[in-house]
Amino acid sequence: MSFRHLICAALFAGAMPSFAMAQSASEPGKDLSIELNAIQDVSGSCRLIFLVTNETGSEVQSAVLETVIFDPEGGFVRLSLLNFGDLPSGRPRVRQFVVPDRTCALVGQVLINGVSSCVIDGTESQLCSDALTLSSRIDMELLG
Repeated sequence: MSFRHLICAALFAGAMPSFAMAQSASEPGKDLSIELNAIQDVSGSCRLIFLVTNETGSEVQSAVLETVIFDPEGGFVRLSLLNFGDLPSGRPRVRQFVVPDRTCALVGQVLINGVSSCVIDGTESQLCSDALTLSSRIDMELLG
């Protein structure tokens, strides 16, 4: 085996454990995914429309997320608790929230700052935090 092949083999072998850890950290089909699906201007306010899919295998009785709204320049606008309510397993849900007194052109980014509450089987759970994945179908970023 040439020296170059040995170097390549050593680099590949060294990368294997980190690749394996990255795969196991997020099991396919076990996510609580929140997608910023659309926005609408409504009477001088911005309506944020989210598509939520719970693929965790557990019924979420209540999910409340701490959310921060930023303007287009990245400046803080407001912090809110958004109650996503019950999220049945395997069934998508649409949730809408209004950012009052601010058109959508004045909203630059939405940050899911954390999970304030996640109730499963009547008790608080870390599942929502552990399984949370975020995406945006539109130009507005959904961060987390």
